Amino acid sequence: MKTPGLLSPLFACALILSVNITPPETAAQQIVNAKSSASAAAALEQDIVSEINLARERPAEYAAYLEQLRSLYSGREYRRPGKPGLMTEEGTKALDEAISFLRAARPAPPLTLSLGMCSGARELVKDQSVSGATGHQGADGSFCEQRTARFGSWTDPIGENLSYGDDNARERVITFLIDDGFASRGHRKRLLDPTFRVAGVACGGHKLGAMCVITLAAGFAEGGAAKTAQPAGKKTTIPAGAKRF
Repeated sequence: MKTPGLLSPLFACALILSVNITPPETAAQQIVNAKSSASAAAALEQDIVSEINLARERPAEYAAYLEQLRSLYSGREYRRPGKPGLMTEEGTKALDEAISFLRAARPAPPLTLSLGMCSGARELVKDQSVSGATGHQGADGSFCEQRTARFGSWTDPIGENLSYGDDNARERVITFLIDDGFASRGHRKRLLDPTFRVAGVACGGHKLGAMCVITLAAGFAEGGAAKTAQPAGKKTTIPAGAKRF
């Protein structure tokens, strides 16, 4: 989804002036802010897991949440209360398709959160929170398979969903389920696929607001300290015939 509109010159000048007159943070304030950010990220991570599992375990109930969004569309524009409008690519077409998919879906087992997989997901958060980059490939060339394998052994299939912006957990999950503009509907399929049984979720600051990495796999064996000590740049062999989503 795309957010229309640019800053007016007057607002931009006001923003610059406010930055110039704001005193620098003290060391104590920086520590407090860092702790607050970490706490907010942890809460968002837990909320995302809860939302995904709600959609998996009670898909028909989650379809009802999506049905309430129809009235917020005006053509292809999605008008959220209190927020800027978003210009979608498909309008209600993708929304209605998601509702039908959820109505027909059978309940899937809830995802189990894995410490090692969360650590693997956090690798990309640490990378992109500094670089401001987006996408599945890390600065070292790694993808979710390699990052997850640094902390243990995953079982095929494995996949990853990424989210950037200021949305809360439910809004992020709903965006994945609608999957506007993605013909394969891969984000939706990953979240609801009963083949995936374990997950790793990590969120953190990003120039776009906040980013969240959600890695899913059929299984995972924690690797312990030996795996966590593996250098970030070291390549990991992906099992032959592994199915990557």
